[in-house]
Amino acid sequence: MRKMVETFPRHGSERTHRVLTGPEAFGGWKVTIKRVHRIWKEEHMQVPQKQRKRRRLPGSSAYGCVRHRARHRNHVWSYDFLAERTEDGRQLRILVVIDEFTRACLAIEVARSFTARDVIMTLQYLFAVRGAPEHLRSDNGPEVVAKEIQEWLARACVRTLSIQKASPWENGYVESFNGRLRDELLDRELFLSLPEARVVLDQWRMDYNHRRPHGGLKWLTPAAFVAGLDDTPSGAVPAASRGVSPVGATPLPPTHHAECSPTLS
Repeated sequence: MRKMVETFPRHGSERTHRVLTGPEAFGGWKVTIKRVHRIWKEEHMQVPQKQRKRRRLPGSSAYGCVRHRARHRNHVWSYDFLAERTEDGRQLRILVVIDEFTRACLAIEVARSFTARDVIMTLQYLFAVRGAPEHLRSDNGPEVVAKEIQEWLARACVRTLSIQKASPWENGYVESFNGRLRDELLDRELFLSLPEARVVLDQWRMDYNHRRPHGGLKWLTPAAFVAGLDDTPSGAVPAASRGVSPVGATPLPPTHHAECSPTLS
């Protein structure tokens, strides 16, 4: 009876008696309705008039950040795109990559537009510096579902976690980061040019990783949190920093590589 109450909390004693004595469920128990009702009251199994609504996990995809949560560094990365404009009204596209476990911002790349090759070059650099993640979570935008990117990630042995369409809450970590980025920087800065945007955004990324305490990390900075992890490789680079952004650079020529290489070009 307790097992049935856990499974069907809104069933009463009479319905439970019918199920208990039915041949298809429990083999046809020989029990009277009076005994079931007496035990029902003694064990306080009465159906309450008021009930609290059950909060389901957000979204229905198995790849959401709640159902598939990061357990360690380089377990799950997330990446997404934001839109911004320079003073002359021309579009800027911003590629953001974060580590969901450490909350560290691994890269903020800025360009007028992104091709699949640009995304691959950014990920290739991060894989070489920080190691390849086990999973890469994203939405279903055209920049991330491109066939060339999916094939490259498959060769790098990185599993993709594509959230359900129109369900941004399933990619909650990067969406929260995007909100902080827009509130603390994008809504306060007027970019005069693309190079200026790259410099300002990269400086904000460094401040975010090394100087900004994070509530989800017990008010440690992402860099301090990473430094305290036992699984931190001795040769790991605390923050990827480069003089020249790979976005817009000459794409590397396609070559043949060993299977599952994290530095595939």
